[in-house]
Amino acid sequence: MMNLSRLESSGLFDLNVPRYTSYPTATHFSNAMQADVMSDWLSALDPATSISLYFHIPFCRRLCWFCACRTQGLGDDSRLQRYLSALQQEMRLVAQYLPEGVQVGRIHLGGGTPTLLVPQQLDSLLSAIGENFELQKEREFSVEIDPNEIDCERLDVLVNHGMNRVSIGVQDFDPKIQQAIGREQSFEVTEACIAKCRIRGVTSLNADILYGLPYQTEESLERSIEQLMGLNPDRVALYGYAHVPWMAKRQTMIPQEALPPTRARFLMSERAKVIFHGGGYEAIGIDHFAKPTDGLAIAANTGRLRRNFQGYTDDCAPTLIGLGASSISKFSGGYAQNDPKIGGYYERIDNGVSATTRGHVFSGDDALRA
Repeated sequence: MMNLSRLESSGLFDLNVPRYTSYPTATHFSNAMQADVMSDWLSALDPATSISLYFHIPFCRRLCWFCACRTQGLGDDSRLQRYLSALQQEMRLVAQYLPEGVQVGRIHLGGGTPTLLVPQQLDSLLSAIGENFELQKEREFSVEIDPNEIDCERLDVLVNHGMNRVSIGVQDFDPKIQQAIGREQSFEVTEACIAKCRIRGVTSLNADILYGLPYQTEESLERSIEQLMGLNPDRVALYGYAHVPWMAKRQTMIPQEALPPTRARFLMSERAKVIFHGGGYEAIGIDHFAKPTDGLAIAANTGRLRRNFQGYTDDCAPTLIGLGASSISKFSGGYAQNDPKIGGYYERIDNGVSATTRGHVFSGDDALRA
């Protein structure tokens, strides 16, 4: 309690600050970045280098109210095919600038809900990746999966294309809390999804859980964490819920009076750390936990830990190329972000130009900190 009292008296305890994702953060990106900067950075890559690819699928069947990500409701399923076509065209635009010899060591499908794509669309997307990029034989291929939007056919396609890691957002298993954040994902559905993945040989599992949600208590959070650990994830991201309804309008649906106060949030976070430690997980940085045998823990213990817009990673590739609306690419020279508006993204891709509309060129000091 002494540390808690010091925090409260410091004036920093209730200070609202952004979650650390990058240096500089995306709020410091400039809208003045020209699209040719992206192509110049691509062309300048070392032919012997390994790169990582991130594909953003921004659609969800229903929008969770807590989420502040760049996502939107799907509505008409035909929108998926239009978006898929644009992604395939963007791949061709990017690939034409890559020096021969550059290989892809990691692929991540995120969103949104990538598993909204039907099996034929997933197969088309993943086949296009192999057609446009040279893939390393030993590579990590991870997918964010919504247990409510996955079936055996989709899983079979993903596994046949090499998926070897899945990421599942849990947030909290308590039905009352889920109702308050516009979410419906039972423990049983999550458990069944993970079982289907493991039967198919996908044994690496990431999970996200949140504290500071409406009606959440230390006790309810502990129950959800215990349930989650029973599913045996390799690594877990523990994030504090950020209530920013002025940025994410959907959060106005959340009853603000039900949000736990700062002291309660802090105690939840501390309790969660104790539970994960007791369950055999190592604390990684500020908000991750991993089994000692997981690559994230090994990277942390050997000085190879990195952080990107998805959180901590053991990915040491110097270049991450983001494809899709709002995706962010990282190069040794800086960041480049695609147009966050789907209409603008389509217009640029249809005209055969880079979707980059903003970004940041590193200064010497930035390069040391990034």
